Amino acid sequence: MASVKLVGIRKIYDEGGHRHVAVRGLDLEIADGEFVVLVGPSGCGKSTTLRMIAGLESISGGELSIGGRVVNHLPAKQRDIAMVFQNYALYPHMTAYQNMAFALTLRKLPKSEVDRRVREAADVLGIAPLLVKRPRQMSGGERQRVALGRALVRKPEVFLFDEPLSNLDAKLRVHMRREIARLHKQLGTTMIYVTHDQVEAMTLGDRIVVLHQGEMQQADTPTALYQRPRNTFVAGFIGTPPMNLIEGDLMGEGFRFRSSSGGFELELSSSAGALRRTGRRVILGVRPEDLQLVLPGQDVDSRSVISARVEMVELLGGEAIVHLSSGGDELTARLPAPLPATGGELRLTPTRVHLFEGDTGDRLDA
Repeated sequence: MASVKLVGIRKIYDEGGHRHVAVRGLDLEIADGEFVVLVGPSGCGKSTTLRMIAGLESISGGELSIGGRVVNHLPAKQRDIAMVFQNYALYPHMTAYQNMAFALTLRKLPKSEVDRRVREAADVLGIAPLLVKRPRQMSGGERQRVALGRALVRKPEVFLFDEPLSNLDAKLRVHMRREIARLHKQLGTTMIYVTHDQVEAMTLGDRIVVLHQGEMQQADTPTALYQRPRNTFVAGFIGTPPMNLIEGDLMGEGFRFRSSSGGFELELSSSAGALRRTGRRVILGVRPEDLQLVLPGQDVDSRSVISARVEMVELLGGEAIVHLSSGGDELTARLPAPLPATGGELRLTPTRVHLFEGDTGDRLDA
């Protein structure tokens, strides 16, 4: 096991005189035994970062160390890492046993040691019956387990995962997430996992690193990311459905928010952060589950209520995702089902709000 440290890591592609900066000065320290997830939209630099750690991409600038050893110029085979790819990358003419044993055989380990490691990994992953099968005889989930086993037998200092579950169906992805989490708990090995799926990130990571356009937006625990996003990008990316983000202005000593479209006004709690920005353009954030339904006859302050028209309802059994409009503003609420008959109009009150700077999108402590 080993720690991983990135200091000012950059990746620049120069194609025909055109420079494209894929990763911009990334600083990140991953502790020994930690499970860190790199997440972000396509093109954010997450897979490029993982490939630089693996030694599959050269580093344009900065310093990368694994276990306290600088590895910038070390080839992949000398970094003591194992990588699990999106497409499994199994040899089709080999059995599962042969695929898992291949790297150990190349290292000229004794046959008894190779056999012991393969069968131990197969027992851990529950794939002992698959050892005699070839990839074409296996399901997607079984092939992914074999790919995990091939990495596991090497007993590396660091495991790297490059979107390993994206080719699986939804039910199997949930099952394999549990398998990977169980594997990390059992082994205690440092793991770095890349995904575009923020649900995967929230489920698996001890810490999550959110990337956008090659820059780190926030690195924090899943709970901290969700409850205190650093900016509007993180706020809108983390969470399903995402946070409602509404542009507007602070008025009346900064304790009242008016949306730019004039769809609604909302009384805010007293806040020094809000006071300093009276009259300034801000962005109000509200999580869908923090919008509470106001029932007829319920005693609430009318200044803290949003009236909205129901546009669509997604029923999810015990709850409903409700898409609404208030003037020109669109809102999403997560409400208990069934909804009361309201004639298409709902009154909602936010139980918790977030404020962000209108120009930069950075969080205000409000």
